[in-house]
Amino acid sequence: MSAPVSVIPARQKNVNRAQVCDENFQEFVRGWNGRPSRKPAPDAPVLPGSECTAADFLELFESQLVSRHLDLMARVLRVQQKVFYTIGSSGHEGNAMVARLARHTDPAFLHYRSGGFMAERFRKLPGMDPIMDSALSFAASKEDPISGGRHKVWGSKPLWVLPQTSTIASHLPKALGTAVAIEQARRVGHRLPIPADSIAICSFGDASSNHATAQTAFNAAAWTAYQQLPAPVLYVCEDNGIGISVKTPEGWVASNFRQRPGLDYFYADGLDIATGYGQVARAVEHCRKTRRPTFLHLRTTRVMGHAGTDFEIEWRSFEELMAVEASDPLLRSAAIALESGLMTADDVLGLYEFTRVKCFAAADEADRRPKLDSLADIIKPLAPSTPAAVAAEAVRSDYAERRLAVFGSEAKLPENQPPRHLAVLINNTLHDLFCKYPEALLFGEDVAQKGGVYTVTKGLNKAFKGARVFNTLLDETMILGLAQGFANMGMLPFPEIQYLAYFHNACDQIRGEACSLQFFSNDQYRNPMVMRIASLGYQKGFGGHFHNDNSITALRDIPGLVVGCPSRGDDAAMMLRTMSAMAKVDGRVCAFLEPIALYMTKDLYEPGDGLWQATYPAPDQALLPGEERVYGIEAEDLVIFTFGNGVPMSLRAAREIEKRQGWKVRVVDLRWLLPLNDAAIGRHAAACKRILVVDEGRRSAGVGEGIVTAVVESGQGAKPLRRVVGADTFTPLAGAALLVLPGEADIVAMAGKLT
Repeated sequence: MSAPVSVIPARQKNVNRAQVCDENFQEFVRGWNGRPSRKPAPDAPVLPGSECTAADFLELFESQLVSRHLDLMARVLRVQQKVFYTIGSSGHEGNAMVARLARHTDPAFLHYRSGGFMAERFRKLPGMDPIMDSALSFAASKEDPISGGRHKVWGSKPLWVLPQTSTIASHLPKALGTAVAIEQARRVGHRLPIPADSIAICSFGDASSNHATAQTAFNAAAWTAYQQLPAPVLYVCEDNGIGISVKTPEGWVASNFRQRPGLDYFYADGLDIATGYGQVARAVEHCRKTRRPTFLHLRTTRVMGHAGTDFEIEWRSFEELMAVEASDPLLRSAAIALESGLMTADDVLGLYEFTRVKCFAAADEADRRPKLDSLADIIKPLAPSTPAAVAAEAVRSDYAERRLAVFGSEAKLPENQPPRHLAVLINNTLHDLFCKYPEALLFGEDVAQKGGVYTVTKGLNKAFKGARVFNTLLDETMILGLAQGFANMGMLPFPEIQYLAYFHNACDQIRGEACSLQFFSNDQYRNPMVMRIASLGYQKGFGGHFHNDNSITALRDIPGLVVGCPSRGDDAAMMLRTMSAMAKVDGRVCAFLEPIALYMTKDLYEPGDGLWQATYPAPDQALLPGEERVYGIEAEDLVIFTFGNGVPMSLRAAREIEKRQGWKVRVVDLRWLLPLNDAAIGRHAAACKRILVVDEGRRSAGVGEGIVTAVVESGQGAKPLRRVVGADTFTPLAGAALLVLPGEADIVAMAGKLT
């Protein structure tokens, strides 16, 4: 039964629960009156029956204290504007056991309450200082060794901790992807940057385990296990029983995961090192030896609230707070230190205060270190660009022997074939790129034996075998999680998303994870990939919205992403080479939008003219990023800016405009949609009297707004300027689709309004 409020000591009513926890620890140690055992030898159990040695315990205890005092320091210095992050690890310090029992070469994707883990992992390499590194991160200093002051993240390049900016489950798919990649490397003959028996570690909270993205990862892990595909991922659920203010039902995590097929369940007491150490050891060893997905249910608690702004006394009773604080793992660790005879009360308190002094001294020093003070500094790692190196890589063609083996003979090489349509030339290019890059992998739904819904990947599975070209489960989030995992292990992934509408299911894997990694790791980690997406509309009434999605805005809003959209086969080949080079050289994340309606298009003006087919460009030909294609370069009466399906429509409309208006029309296929080539847009706008933008995207959210902005900012906004765009609606089925998408007649009519 809870004690009445009237008997709660006045100090315990303190609204500053960090101060209460700090004082609780000191009072507990001073008041301990037990009888210590005989001091154990360093390699002896710290307590009888424990699998944790005395030496293990002492270092783990030190790591716990480092984590705690970083939290306490942050709470004090936040009000002085010296620290800018107060989500702490207090109550989760037991995760230090996971770090100790794993290797520093086991890639780790961590929960934000991982101070104990990080302090312990820092021991794995000499000369590293977890306190100073953390203080620099808390202070948002440019000298923060992981993010360069861009965010408070747990991460380290030498320690293989990849920084996570959001740990509400979005990192779980790429952790599994990394585990799969470790095993895939052996099958494709790829040399890993880490030992072959490494495991991927991924920690998260009990509340996050309910998130759809987490469930995606657990399902995919079980899917791999069911098929006996190795996937050595250690999922560490740090169960503190609460998500900010929403309590997890008692026993829910165990009930939900203990019997889940394909996910091997282990429990460990993260509040008691003496007990939990052996339990954690068994989970780590199981994952490493069996190469199976492993779920470690780590008992933790949460003291001091969610963050410094979380005043728990506003919504939790004092009795409840005191009960939680009584379960503080540091109290149990102090008791172990005293009971075992390893430390006296003075030793414990001395170490406690010594650690406090080190943390505050580091924070004071970090506060004096430089901060980010220019936009150029902030965005420098976001989108690395080395144009000369990319151009050289894009046209590199030193794989002729491999090409001959794959295509069969000189006569069968694609550049020696007659002109073909878009789908065939993309297919040829993918074959070429897989000859060029032995580390390239292509995967997605239906891409292997079937060759994709539109046969664009036909033959790749046969030519390069199932280890490099393979089907995945129907889950776009996991497809992109796999891509990140392969990229982490030094491979070059080509994930396919079957339709643009399906990308929206998994957008955060690119927005919040893949494209943010270079930024928040200060370009120390990269996620190179070329994501292919069958896209856009005009499928002659087939499929409705989900097969005619014209929403490119969700992609154009992602910082650092490269988006390209070809309208014809030769452009597609050269763009794919350039994107592959950007991924390989600069680590860029690229989205290649393939217009479905143009896949099989052969004719331009009339049936049988074959004018929308193209000859395959030789492997030493590529495009510069942002390079446009211009039709009618001498024309000055009207310029039409467009892309994708809009290009052949605009070319046909241009003929009609010339008949009606007598104007010479220049059509500019932008090809690259993010970033837009503002200079080229301004140059063509300046050369022409009138400007028309043709964008099949929606009026309120397309590419056209960016084009118009570039025109205006180039000083050409006073010229007659109009847009032809799609309606603000989803695309309906059948012929009604053409009522919401712009057509050739719309282009001609709008041009008539520019006189």
